[in-house]
Amino acid sequence: MSAEERPEIAVIVSMPFGENTYVANLPGRSDCVIVDPGLEPDKIFEYLDKRGLQPAAILNTHGHGDHIGGNQALKSRWPEIPLVVGRHEASKLTDPMENLSGLVGGDVGIISPPADVLVDEGDVFEAAGFRFHVLHTPGHSSGHVVFIDKDHRPWIVFGGDVLFQGSIGRTDFPGCSFEELARSIHTKLFTLPDDTIVLSGHGEPTTIGHEKQHNPFVGAPAGFQG
Repeated sequence: MSAEERPEIAVIVSMPFGENTYVANLPGRSDCVIVDPGLEPDKIFEYLDKRGLQPAAILNTHGHGDHIGGNQALKSRWPEIPLVVGRHEASKLTDPMENLSGLVGGDVGIISPPADVLVDEGDVFEAAGFRFHVLHTPGHSSGHVVFIDKDHRPWIVFGGDVLFQGSIGRTDFPGCSFEELARSIHTKLFTLPDDTIVLSGHGEPTTIGHEKQHNPFVGAPAGFQG
């Protein structure tokens, strides 16, 4: 795979939480991966149909409802594509109380199909010509993982709700921990090259170097030295 062959990445924002779904494919290929399909799957279908893209895998960084809300719709249309999630996050897919959707009202909450593939720290998952390196990054959610494309420069992190532009994932949900989240960021993400691009679950892209210098929660303004 050529380092100059940059992936094509679209962001599809789902309301009401402004959650970012990412669709990534390599130039000249019609297969793609979908990261964190949100609560408005029709937007995803519209983009895929317009571009003539065929999903090869669904990647969930974590199991909170706004990041798995489109799983069922996608698996109903393409039942053969694998649904991938971190091993310690799998139970959230099928439990509305664990994925927090059962805490915000509604009749039942969000129930996703179960995972087809469970990944762990250090695994490499391959689909649609990509090789995604997996890191376990707990704190916002106990089994949260990030998926890193290291075959292109700068590297790309599909980061879910760990590190945002100028912010971090919430730690006031059940099972969350600020200390654990900060540790994940400092020991896992901040060790990546400074020009690494972080595609977060909400908001705009950022880079590792920018957040190390400027993030008020975990960067230099908060006392980080590195």
